[in-house]
Amino acid sequence: MILQSLYNYYQRKAALDADSIAPEGFEYKEIPFVIVIDKQGKFVDLQDTRESDGKKLRAKSYLVPQGAKKTSGVKSNLLWDNNEYVLGISFRDEPDEKVQERHKAFCALLADVFGSTPPDEIRSVLAFLGNTEEKTKLQNSVLWPKIVAEKGGNFTFRMEGDTEIIAAKETVQNTLRQAQATAPDGSTGICLVTGEESEIERLHPSIKGVWGSQTSGANIVSFNARSYESYGYENAQGLNAPVGTQAAFAYTTALNTLLGKDSKQRVQIGDASTVFWAEKATPFEDLFGDIITDPKDDPDRHVKAVESLYKSAIRGERPVTDEETKFYILGLAPNAARIAVRFWYVATVAEISGHIVHHFDDTEIFHSPNQHPYLSVFRLLSSIATQEKSENIPPNLAGDTMRAIIAGTPYPATLLQAAIRRNRATQDVHYARAALIKACLNRSNRYYNKHEKELTMALDPENTNIGYNLGRLFAVLEKIQEEANPGLNATIRDRYYGAASSTPISVFSTLMKLKNHHLSKLDNRGRAHNFEKEIGEIMSHIDTFPNILKLDDQGRFAIGYYHQRQQFFTKKSTPLEEKEVA
Repeated sequence: MILQSLYNYYQRKAALDADSIAPEGFEYKEIPFVIVIDKQGKFVDLQDTRESDGKKLRAKSYLVPQGAKKTSGVKSNLLWDNNEYVLGISFRDEPDEKVQERHKAFCALLADVFGSTPPDEIRSVLAFLGNTEEKTKLQNSVLWPKIVAEKGGNFTFRMEGDTEIIAAKETVQNTLRQAQATAPDGSTGICLVTGEESEIERLHPSIKGVWGSQTSGANIVSFNARSYESYGYENAQGLNAPVGTQAAFAYTTALNTLLGKDSKQRVQIGDASTVFWAEKATPFEDLFGDIITDPKDDPDRHVKAVESLYKSAIRGERPVTDEETKFYILGLAPNAARIAVRFWYVATVAEISGHIVHHFDDTEIFHSPNQHPYLSVFRLLSSIATQEKSENIPPNLAGDTMRAIIAGTPYPATLLQAAIRRNRATQDVHYARAALIKACLNRSNRYYNKHEKELTMALDPENTNIGYNLGRLFAVLEKIQEEANPGLNATIRDRYYGAASSTPISVFSTLMKLKNHHLSKLDNRGRAHNFEKEIGEIMSHIDTFPNILKLDDQGRFAIGYYHQRQQFFTKKSTPLEEKEVA
């Protein structure tokens, strides 16, 4: 299903815009260095195609023949490769005979593919490669010391006076297509993707761009041990799961395009490189990435994307929540030489967008005006990670959370546990974790029919849950301490939050006694009276301080604390609060 959907996506892209995706037998590759030669194969110039991209230099991308699948042997690419293959020069501690073997393979491939009557441009390249004096001129160019310092890179060729590289010229590409069409056939069989008789791809092209995987690429389909092989297909690798050569190229090219640096159809969720596409063009393809994460170049795009889900009907546009186009979401994670499928979800745009709207409804909670009204999945998951760094997001948890959001199912139980653990570790409850805890509890309550009162967006004085009211009480006690001791560096939260939220009986008796001391220090007796009144109202829901709070109630403690703190920051003063009591 995954390979077939990717194959169909390739066909769709190729039909709509041939320049947006590489044709069969080719790929788009970033080539930093271009060797310019004349018709006689004389060296003219060495050019650096790289331009500034943030803090790094990024090479220009060219359409070139598809790269060979390299392992430990010698295998050259056609018309482009690294300095060892193209020039026979190494910047590593490599034996010279190995380097020259690679260079000979590069030259031999050119001669083999283009035959005895190659195009004029290929004659020029072969002439350059066979002339040691011209290679020496190249090494004397201004750019060469920089290449040496950077340990080389990929090279290709361009003719003097041309604007395109030789590999992109129509005459060269036509010759390559003819060579591919007349290439010797391998094993044939029924392709699992197309269902048609086809030559079967033994080694599928590598998938590149999955965060954390090998830079040379990895595979979704591969067999490298006898235990994975079917009877009769020992050492046959791809024949164990027969995919035609055209289908293998299509699905890997589609996936590499989706995973590309410039792709707007990929986001990083924990360790899962997540790509998404639709069976046909839809605005949701452009919206989905901005909805899930915060675009670094324009964080406001996230808010605008989410608002479009809610407000499209108001603006007179067709809501994406009505669209029946199929939508595909694939999460990939590194796993040695292979790629692991972290999650795979297929549904209509209407179903997925509807579930995402419900997710944002569930995570909606009162916050300060300067904070984002819609928290991205990335921001929510980062809030439960150590030091709030994305690389510390638990791998499986990220995938399970993403699946719950797009499928509309309960969030994983480990998500609530992680949020509560981080509250205790940091002795604090901030906006993102409060939103996450509220969503986890409310969705679990609805899904499993627990008959608990749902947590509201803001303070709920009618909520009688013991955990919620203990959280409120703790926030009031902290506020009293803060007003009694202006400029205090640390409050009861820094010392007692963990114990108060899990084993209330161990600390609340002490805190209630401290409260009397702090109230006596308040000069504004009207303010002290109001605090006493608020404590009395909260205590009407608390019969006794329990020995321990179960996990869900620890979550409600966090929400009660958060709601009460937000209430202190937002509610307006009343005449009674400002009145001095004699």
